[in-house]
Amino acid sequence: MTEIRHDIRNVAIIAHVDHGKTTLVDALLKQSHTFRENQEVGTLIMDTNDLEREKGITILAKNTSIRHGDVTINIIDTPGHADFGGEVERVLNMADGCLLLVDAAEGPMPQTRFVLRKAFEVGLRIVIVINKVDRKNADPERALNRVHDLLLELAEDADQLEAPVVYAIAKEGRAGLRPNELQDDLEPLFQTIVANIPAPIAEQGGFQMLVANRAYDDYTGTISIGRISRGSVSPGDVISVLGAEGAARQARVVQVLMYRGLDRVAVPSASAGDIVLLTGLEEVAIGDTLADPDAPDALPRIAIDEPTVRMTFGVNTSPFTGREGKFSTTRQLRARLFKELDTNLGLHVEDTGAAERFLVSGRGELHLAVLIETMRREGYEFEVSRPEAIVKRINGQLMEPVEHLTVDVREDNLGPVTEALGKRRGEMLEIAYDRKGGVRLEYLIPTRGLIGFRNTFLTLTAGNGLMGSIGVGYRPFLGEFREQRNGALTASSPGKALAFGLAGAQERGTTFIEPGEEVYEGMIVGIQKRPGDIRVNVCREKKQSNIRSSTSDISVRLTPASRQSLEQSLDFLADDELLEVTPKHLRLRKRHLTEVDQSRARRLSEAAGIRS
Repeated sequence: MTEIRHDIRNVAIIAHVDHGKTTLVDALLKQSHTFRENQEVGTLIMDTNDLEREKGITILAKNTSIRHGDVTINIIDTPGHADFGGEVERVLNMADGCLLLVDAAEGPMPQTRFVLRKAFEVGLRIVIVINKVDRKNADPERALNRVHDLLLELAEDADQLEAPVVYAIAKEGRAGLRPNELQDDLEPLFQTIVANIPAPIAEQGGFQMLVANRAYDDYTGTISIGRISRGSVSPGDVISVLGAEGAARQARVVQVLMYRGLDRVAVPSASAGDIVLLTGLEEVAIGDTLADPDAPDALPRIAIDEPTVRMTFGVNTSPFTGREGKFSTTRQLRARLFKELDTNLGLHVEDTGAAERFLVSGRGELHLAVLIETMRREGYEFEVSRPEAIVKRINGQLMEPVEHLTVDVREDNLGPVTEALGKRRGEMLEIAYDRKGGVRLEYLIPTRGLIGFRNTFLTLTAGNGLMGSIGVGYRPFLGEFREQRNGALTASSPGKALAFGLAGAQERGTTFIEPGEEVYEGMIVGIQKRPGDIRVNVCREKKQSNIRSSTSDISVRLTPASRQSLEQSLDFLADDELLEVTPKHLRLRKRHLTEVDQSRARRLSEAAGIRS
């Protein structure tokens, strides 16, 4: 027996990165009178994580709730970057429909294809929102035609092709049913959601819910988040927890919470169709089923795509180990990495042959970079290796992950970009000119060809290019290729860097450090102008003499250091280099610090190559 909950709509907002999801949620929250009239709430309200605000992207999926008339609209804000696709995959089952946001100028991008495919797989109804129609180069009609092409390609039944369209300027909180007839508010969007997103079907019977997310509170402990698919739940109820192995254990619900705007409000009960937060359930994992003990039926577990990139995390072995971090031991590092698996479903962590190193696999460079940055801010100190694509042997054949890459560039930059992608084994699929000096290129390219490409791309396009990619599975290995990087300038002795020593190093290339910074032997202090590493003494001071000169005493003039961000540092790394990560510094270094150790490692590598 079932009934339809006409008082609820469960909606996910999906899009490519930077197409305006979080800005649209801001406007929906403000226009639904979630806040007091005089309340200062700012912008990007849902991006509560410091890293999200700094990078300007959504990293974690989040829930909120608004009221429109008699209807409660539960909203799920999802990440737009392909590397955080695991966040999208695990929360879409809580929704009955979704708003597919598309930039009026850029049109559908690689992540648009990914999230739309996932939405169709779980049977969501689509509402198309063409956003940013006020942009200078906006073309809403062309963007909509390309979305319709995507629907034709991905839809699994005819009903999914009939998607209503709303045009919007999320930043101004305006929407309309035609691009040149926008109202002063989002009322057309509210009405379209209520009219077109299906109301949840509440199945009667014993309680049943799939855990789609987890949170933690210092007072209530672990919080299990999900949508009730059957029955109802109240505080004090005894329920069964069905884990991955299928064995059921019993637990008692302490509190039942629901979203009211940005707040979590305790309620006396909740029933099928509601998105709820349950406290008191320890050791519950994402993907577990919570059910009535008299009807312990397990729901299908959440399927997550496999990781494509991996790197090693290890205990810091530099001479500066233990100086700057609160957590630096193998035990602490291992515990933190395995704890991350509780909520980060796209991540894999494995022990290696060395007790102090762990193999961490993720969905992309940015996915792993966010984990590194989060851990260093928590006080962890460790070292990481260069990211590498995960190559597999399937049916005796070597296979590697391949991505569908879309880049938007100016015509002036077309030659250098196509040349760079060709060197990285990229295969051009399509090229389209927009008659305004812009070009869109679509490529099939190995994941390893994209590692380290983002910085090259920004340089080639002078920061004006856009790129996005999405994994499309495994293809036969395309052969070796090496992107030539200039050699590193490494410190030949420990001490404090001095202006005189850095001036000598700058004659050889570009330096990464300023005078006064401490260095150790084998630490990378810059990049030289040609291939091959060079050892430089940046701690060298000027010899004193008793002869005065009118010019020799003029202070040394230095070029400012070229500071590397975390992502740039990971891109920079070669196979024989590591990145030392501490709460205060990022230091590039050689894997073997001294000249003697480097020579020994080279000999061992050559001997192993001869034997194989």
